[in-house]
Amino acid sequence: MNRLRRLLLTGMGALGATLAGCKTFPVVFNPCHSRLPDSLAQHPLVAEAWEGIDTHKVWDCHAHLAGTGDSGSGITLAPEMNSFLHPQLYLQRLFYLNAACVPDVPGRMDTGYVERLLQLLLAMPPGVKLMLLAFDRAHDASGNPLPEHSAFHIPNAHAHALAQRHPDHFEWIASIHPCRRDAVAALEQVHAQGARAIKWLPPAMNIDPDDKRCQPFYAALARLHLPLLTHGGEEKAVHGIGKPEFGNPLKLRRALDAGVRVIVAHCASLGEDEDWDQGNRRVASFTLFARMMDHPAHRNLLFADISAITLRNRDPMVIRTLLERSDWHPRLLHGSDYPLPGIIPLIAPAHFVRRGLLAEEKLPFFRELQDYNPLLFDFVLKRHLSWNKQHFPVSLFETRPFFQHPQT
Repeated sequence: MNRLRRLLLTGMGALGATLAGCKTFPVVFNPCHSRLPDSLAQHPLVAEAWEGIDTHKVWDCHAHLAGTGDSGSGITLAPEMNSFLHPQLYLQRLFYLNAACVPDVPGRMDTGYVERLLQLLLAMPPGVKLMLLAFDRAHDASGNPLPEHSAFHIPNAHAHALAQRHPDHFEWIASIHPCRRDAVAALEQVHAQGARAIKWLPPAMNIDPDDKRCQPFYAALARLHLPLLTHGGEEKAVHGIGKPEFGNPLKLRRALDAGVRVIVAHCASLGEDEDWDQGNRRVASFTLFARMMDHPAHRNLLFADISAITLRNRDPMVIRTLLERSDWHPRLLHGSDYPLPGIIPLIAPAHFVRRGLLAEEKLPFFRELQDYNPLLFDFVLKRHLSWNKQHFPVSLFETRPFFQHPQT
């Protein structure tokens, strides 16, 4: 057992509870198999999942990049994530590296992460792509970067370079803090470079989406027709300096009023926020998201991705609602939140069987597939979830038309 696995064994229970809200977890590592066996690749449930789908339109819109910067990528990590003095953050980093099967070898972290992504994509039909997420630093209200309060930084240039190097497998999504002094100029630059959207994680990046200082950035997003992919609800995976309430879905009204197409990551499926419309009482963030989805003025502007909805800390009611609300389906987008599907204990196929969302006879297949290819597992699982005979439709997974610029 190498050093990485020894440390993971020590910290599995603590970090698992932190990430998934569960009190106990089995000690299970990502086995990092290098090849998907034919028995799984050619399984009837895999074939059924791809049936009717134009694979050249399948763009996974929520795939994280990670690394240490050891390739010259410009990736940086907060010092706490490399320090035993901060065991939760240190173990969190190790779990992500294990989830992505990154080799525990100095000088191979960045490249190993990308090589694993490419390896996983070999099990996908031609045309399937991942949309790689950049991640800007936290900034203060005056636009000054706060590296000491940024869990990590994934430069736009790194995500862009990977998309250029592997155009058959990757697209990219830029990240720009709206308070940066060069925010609008940077936005125009990444748009010219082919970025398909902008990514925010407000509680970690110190972004208040309802701040009037975001207005020039929103105007530029609307003018350039670039969507904003932004976290909604509670954030557990990434620490930062921002306030938890920055994830309140109601704070996205300012962007919507400016004509920005907004994608709420994870359908705001975790946590509670203040309901400004009804006396500031705290309600489920998903309840506020649902209210906004039902507002007629938001019909052509508000969207959401279904990444992370299968994690064990999500209420099954969320998946049931998303399956039943067929009127929302044209506005839902496929995303995996990779590498989280590679943290084996976070997603339990038996959990969906017990709650009537997955047929019991499918359970052995999904348990085995999960060990081999978390990307394919995430996709096939979501294709097979059902409630009251409702499934997620083909259109939800064919995300490419949504992200292509009007001129393309």
